[in-house]
Amino acid sequence: MTHGPVPHNPGHAGGGRMGGPSRVSKADQSQLTLHPVSLRRIGRLFTPYKGPLLLVVLLITGSSLVSLFQPFLVRGVIDDALPHANISLLAWLVAAMIAVAAITAVIGVWQTWISTRVGQGVMHDLRTKLFGHLQAQSLGFFTRTHGGEVQSRMTNDINGMQSLVTNSATAVAANVTTAIGTAIAMIALSPWLALISLIVLPPSVWVARKVALLRRDITLKQQAHMATLQNYVDEGLSVSGIRLAKTVGSTGRDAERFSGASKELADLEMQSQLAGRWRMATMQIVFAAIPAVIYLAAGFPVGGEGLSIGTVVAFTALQSGLFRPVMGLMSVGVQWVTAMAFFSRIFEWLDLVPEIKEPQQPASMDLATVRGEVRFEHVDFAYDGHERNVLTDVDLTIPAGTTTAIVGHTGSGKSTLASLLPRLNDVSAGRVLIDGVDVREMRFADLAAIVGVVSQETYLVHASVRQNLLVAAPDADDEQLWDVLEAARIADLVRGLPQGMDTMVGARGHRFSGGEQQRLAIARTLLRNPRVLVLDEATSALDNTTEAQVQAALDHLASTRTTLTIAHRLSTVEDAQQIVVLDGGRVLERGTAPELRERGGAFAELSARQREGAGEVDAH
Repeated sequence: MTHGPVPHNPGHAGGGRMGGPSRVSKADQSQLTLHPVSLRRIGRLFTPYKGPLLLVVLLITGSSLVSLFQPFLVRGVIDDALPHANISLLAWLVAAMIAVAAITAVIGVWQTWISTRVGQGVMHDLRTKLFGHLQAQSLGFFTRTHGGEVQSRMTNDINGMQSLVTNSATAVAANVTTAIGTAIAMIALSPWLALISLIVLPPSVWVARKVALLRRDITLKQQAHMATLQNYVDEGLSVSGIRLAKTVGSTGRDAERFSGASKELADLEMQSQLAGRWRMATMQIVFAAIPAVIYLAAGFPVGGEGLSIGTVVAFTALQSGLFRPVMGLMSVGVQWVTAMAFFSRIFEWLDLVPEIKEPQQPASMDLATVRGEVRFEHVDFAYDGHERNVLTDVDLTIPAGTTTAIVGHTGSGKSTLASLLPRLNDVSAGRVLIDGVDVREMRFADLAAIVGVVSQETYLVHASVRQNLLVAAPDADDEQLWDVLEAARIADLVRGLPQGMDTMVGARGHRFSGGEQQRLAIARTLLRNPRVLVLDEATSALDNTTEAQVQAALDHLASTRTTLTIAHRLSTVEDAQQIVVLDGGRVLERGTAPELRERGGAFAELSARQREGAGEVDAH
């Protein structure tokens, strides 16, 4: 199973030293070996657009063939119409030349419109598929992967493929058709001159390959540096990042670090722009010299015998029309090799197998009749790659409509146990059941409707209060929204805001205090009306006054539901029907608060420490 993205070394191409242009770096070889790019797979992206693509090919072929008439019309003007003062023929030839130009222009606009729509459709499908696929990944993927890397692949890599998908594919068809048709026309006009013109094509292809390989190495380095740069932006220019930088005095260092990464990216862009320029410039000089060579060859008896001036002029026009598509194909070759790196990176993530999967044959759940009985049945859990269990043989039942509190020292596995219920993690052994149904057999949508989570880390999107609530229930009306705000003890505050529920909460909700954010999160959870509630350290970061306000809202939320509470302050779980003490991932003891104090065990010790102020139970 693939567990995460393969890291990309920004200096992978020769350790920062550019090797020979035909040499493929070890990092490139490794990337292609681990994640090869199949042309058939790329072709499947275009399968839904077969009809428009066929029309584009026909339009390109038609345009290329029509444009080939132009040199022959020129020859007719020079050799026949003008020398013989044939005004009628001249008018027809000129009219035909204008018609050819008009037809090719109209076809060009039509073809561009269709090909652009196809290209944008393919890019939309790919972006959407990648976004949905990444959403299916577990939390572990996102803890292992920089946010900047995710943004880079979602934007930079896909944008890097865009020119290839939108323009290059059609350019290949146009240039190939034009090159073949032009070569045939040149041979028909003069085989001798055609031989002179076509002899430069093999070295042109060789130069194009050298330049393509050189630019591919630089492009892969650019993408890795761009991901690093975006990560600096994501970390340094967020609300939390700015707060940290200003309070620890690291703004200067952060700016210097960003400047260094930006300078490296600028240097790579310079290398990319200049890569192979001398080789390409040499070929351009050769192409420019070919017309002169043609005029010279036309003057020799062997090659020029029987050639009219019109033929030479027409041939020269065809020759220039040949080298344009050839140069275009060389350019497309460079773009193609470059884009393959982008495809590799995108397909690499599309091939990630989600660690937590939707069941193939999900259990049928009637959400209206769910009672909410929760059972942890001999549960073991270990994080991927770790041999030591975080949880071992946890056997626990939470009757429907009751509250169970989980307490224990730091690292005892409390939050990990809570994460198994909404399937943020999956058990390594054993089962987690709701009303006797394994959560791994439930649809994600059903499980999300049954289990609600309020955690210590509240996340509010940068939108209005209303939009933050509607994330949980898009069809809720204003009456429902005010009802949950009342229940969460925050309706009066929202009414007093400048725009009421339409007031923006700010980036990550920083317009509001921690307690206010928590109560908005509680309101959002209430809107979904879950039968099972997980309260994971929901008040641990709050002061006593704010905690009392939030706790009142939580008590209301938990009053009619099955509730699993991860407790920070033991005073908040005095009324729980069941308290479970974890230690080292095992259940140490269980019972009500009075029963556990009377036993004088671990809970009594923790409770005494908190009362004496000697320490608090942390639950990470």
